[in-house]
Amino acid sequence: MAGLQYPESNDLRSLVRFAYEDGLILLGQNRMVLMHAAALSELRKELITSVGTEQARRILTRMGYAAGARDAELARKIRGESNLYEAFVVGPQLHMLEGSVRVDPVRFDVDLEAGTFDGEFVWHNSWEAEAHLKEFGHSDEAVCWMQLGYASGYTTAFMGSFILFKEVECAAMGTNHCRIVGRPVEAWPDADAYLPYFEEDSIVGKLLELRDEVDQLRSSIGRHNRVPNLIGESTGFRNAYDLIQKAAATHVTVLLLGETGVGKERFARALHETGARKDGPFVAVNCAALPHDLIESELFGVEKGAFTGANASRSGKFERADGGTLFLDEVGELPLAAQAKLLRVLQEGEVERLGDEKVRKVNVRLVAATNVDLQKAVREGRFRSDLFYRLNVYPVTIPPLRERTSDLPLLVEAMIKRFCAMHAKKLLGITDKAMRSLMAHTWPGNIRELENTIERGVILTPQHDWIEAEHLFTGLLPDEPPHECIGKAGELEKRDRPDRADLCDALLAQTGSLDEVEAILIHHAVEQAGGNLAGAARTLGITRAQLSYRLKKTRHPTRD
Repeated sequence: MAGLQYPESNDLRSLVRFAYEDGLILLGQNRMVLMHAAALSELRKELITSVGTEQARRILTRMGYAAGARDAELARKIRGESNLYEAFVVGPQLHMLEGSVRVDPVRFDVDLEAGTFDGEFVWHNSWEAEAHLKEFGHSDEAVCWMQLGYASGYTTAFMGSFILFKEVECAAMGTNHCRIVGRPVEAWPDADAYLPYFEEDSIVGKLLELRDEVDQLRSSIGRHNRVPNLIGESTGFRNAYDLIQKAAATHVTVLLLGETGVGKERFARALHETGARKDGPFVAVNCAALPHDLIESELFGVEKGAFTGANASRSGKFERADGGTLFLDEVGELPLAAQAKLLRVLQEGEVERLGDEKVRKVNVRLVAATNVDLQKAVREGRFRSDLFYRLNVYPVTIPPLRERTSDLPLLVEAMIKRFCAMHAKKLLGITDKAMRSLMAHTWPGNIRELENTIERGVILTPQHDWIEAEHLFTGLLPDEPPHECIGKAGELEKRDRPDRADLCDALLAQTGSLDEVEAILIHHAVEQAGGNLAGAARTLGITRAQLSYRLKKTRHPTRD
């Protein structure tokens, strides 16, 4: 089935009731508990570190399985008369409503009478993947055990036969999302490897057997990148990094490809620092920043008197990089004359200064980088084809930041530490909402834009406080999807923005004048900021001086 979409979820949202005075949250007739994701994350971590990965996975899988089976009972009650697809997706929709994950249906081929099932779904915002990344970093295996148990338990109860789901992609492994596929257990040739996670078993008898595994897990926590300036564990990043590592042991010319701001110079430095030339010089040149009439003298050197203004002989970048690495950024901007000389240096290992007939031997590893399509430039006559083929021996494509969003938490954490040290700030970290805003942004400027954003956030955040979304982005924040709010009847209602009519009605009912409304807002903002007038002024969108002036004019409003 193509173009799968969910039916309206009003029937599901209306089942959620908050009985505040009784201390109850109900989903239909079932009691629910609103719990911090951080608490679940801590429980998950304690299970892994105390009883080992295998036993923790089994426990969490069975927890999820029980929750899924219970929701399947609810599905039959609410949409028992609907078509098969609408009845089934109660589970994915409830899974989203309960805050576990966003589920996008990809494939749904089901025959209840024949007992066949073939389903594929994509997960976004998995709490388990986020928790694992935060506590243990990237994983070599899928980690959404509780959610996978839920999918298997729900579908098994719905179908009346055991349906086993596998997580074939996981955000904790470096992808941008998770992906699950479900089929009857007998359709999986390796089902026996997964069945133990759904079976009851005693933990105590396996504690000693799992001791070695626990020790190995603990020793793997906190692994660091071999190159401090390169941070990432996503699939695209690892592919690029692995290529760099393989090239480091050779003398091959490397061509770094990628959008502006992806960190091509950092990859070039990593190549230099991990290779045999690490004790030699690393010289970086931005070809786009040099005037065309000076590029040749900058790269190849100049002899005294070669042209007007050449008052002394000077070595070029190639000579300065002798025995080390020369990084030519934006190599596609080189003029054709400089391209011809560059080709000669690459082929012969010799440079000739402007105005000199002497040939000098150089031993340089060349790393070139560009964000333009060199093949297109060749076709248009702007770039020499022979030079392109000489540079394109070992191309490495660095992915843009939008394709490696799982690396954002790692990058943000490292940048916050760096900028806090640079600006003498002590901050508590970044809020969940602020991180969501970062994850939602498309990052056209890539790593460079992220650095600027985090530095701005560090500077604007008060000491010993959390970085908030408002500190990171100037102007409008990245778009957020409509969220669910609690309505007057205790039901969840979709709202894109606060209900201004209700707000105005409440203000008019409690105040008697515009001055009193202004006084309420001003004093509330000051209280919210803990007496910090600068922070309150930012919240109100005025200057500190304007706030001080208004405070002198107003008196604290009386409250009933």
